[in-house]
Amino acid sequence: MLRLDLTKNAMAFLDKLPPKQFKQVSKKIFSLMVNPKPHDSKKLKGHPYHGTDIGEYRIIYRVEEDVLKVALAGKRNDSAVYKKLARL
Repeated sequence: MLRLDLTKNAMAFLDKLPPKQFKQVSKKIFSLMVNPKPHDSKKLKGHPYHGTDIGEYRIIYRVEEDVLKVALAGKRNDSAVYKKLARL
């Protein structure tokens, strides 16, 4: 199992979620710790990151050695997640 590392951006987003959505997203993040490349994840072009969706949310992450680094989380239909990713 991988260790988890959340960025400040990801933590701030998770802190703002209502309890039901927080549970959904955190459950998906914990499942990524066990299986970092599920069938629904995609490698993002031009970045060392992968993306996956859960409900109406998107999680952007990468695996470095034995650490799952969650860079961003955000609304799935909102391009702001990708704008933030471009700044990383």
